[in-house]
Amino acid sequence: MSVTVRIPTPLRTLTGGQDEVSVEGATVGAVIDALESACPGIKERLCDDKGVRRFVNIFANDEDIRFLDNLETAVKAGDSVSIVPAIAGGA
Repeated sequence: MSVTVRIPTPLRTLTGGQDEVSVEGATVGAVIDALESACPGIKERLCDDKGVRRFVNIFANDEDIRFLDNLETAVKAGDSVSIVPAIAGGA
């Protein structure tokens, strides 16, 4: 089952400049593992030993996985997973 992963600009150096990568996986965690196989080094930017890094947001079909089943969130063919780095700032 092919899932499209949307890659933010800061991580595109790891994907050869691609803004979307298609990988196989039944859960968000499996998708990240497949993405790591295709683009070595990307998983350590997204996850640590506790799960998804605090400053990274991952959405499965526009739903924040932190409010679903986190890395165990199920995905199916045609779904999209978006990686969104947290943005901080202010005046």
